[in-house]
Amino acid sequence: MEIIRYASLKSTPWPNGGGVTRQIAAGPDAKSWDWRVSLAEVAKAGPFSPMPGIDRIITVVEGELIALSVDGAEQALEKFRPFRFSGDSDTSASLPTGALKDLNLMTRRGAFKGYAAIIELSKKRPHPVFADQFAVLLQGSATVSPSATDDADASSPAIVAEALGKFDTVVGSDAAPEISGRGFLAVLSIDPVL
Repeated sequence: MEIIRYASLKSTPWPNGGGVTRQIAAGPDAKSWDWRVSLAEVAKAGPFSPMPGIDRIITVVEGELIALSVDGAEQALEKFRPFRFSGDSDTSASLPTGALKDLNLMTRRGAFKGYAAIIELSKKRPHPVFADQFAVLLQGSATVSPSATDDADASSPAIVAEALGKFDTVVGSDAAPEISGRGFLAVLSIDPVL
């Protein structure tokens, strides 16, 4: 069971000074990635860096609203509403309600396809995190534990649930760790294109 703690993420300032990015994960590696999951703190309005061949999903996770212009079409993005667009597009953002934080999923077109969903957590019905998924706690209080159906060695010590903090990420696996609690969770899926 792998947890990426938000507090451990390194911040990288943007060249234009408009914000910082904290990379959560990338594959196959951090430099030559075909997919990437990150959190960005957006401090001021401005253009997005062009990313030819990349499909993007952006979700406001802190703050109220970002207004995007994508190839001249205006799009207001409210909190917890994922929005998909092409990195090839001429994109800029304004911040009508001030600075914010957004969750980003980027996939190289033709290699991977990304999906984002925001779900409400339940204490009674744990949410599994499967292989090729990342689950980010956006709000509330939650714990993650090994799947109840995980065939752990009976002689090994029991693994207890671990508490998750805001923006901590659970890495999915074949064992499908389960998250339960109260609040909201972003589930990002990265599927290889066959």
